[in-house]
Amino acid sequence: MTHHFDDSVRVGVLGHMNGDHGDDNVLIARAFGPADDVTGAVMTGFDGDGGTWLATLADGTEVGVHATWPGGPITERPEVRREIVALYDEACRRLGVEPRPHA
Repeated sequence: MTHHFDDSVRVGVLGHMNGDHGDDNVLIARAFGPADDVTGAVMTGFDGDGGTWLATLADGTEVGVHATWPGGPITERPEVRREIVALYDEACRRLGVEPRPHA
């Protein structure tokens, strides 16, 4: 059964990702979505199985993108960061982009 995080966790993670990691959102949407002409993306949700993004394509079309967590299902707040970082690293690998170091 899929784990659902409480509202405070969702609000915190989505606020951080959309406020501080817009470029990462675009990389993830390009790497895991149906098109590579993503010009913008926002993270719209996540649960224990993966994250969702709304990607804007070059022609203005919006498409949903879902990516499962690389490490498998999660249930704890600290695991969200770990899995988003893993998605970012995998997105960089798929797209041939040098990932930045993680603090």
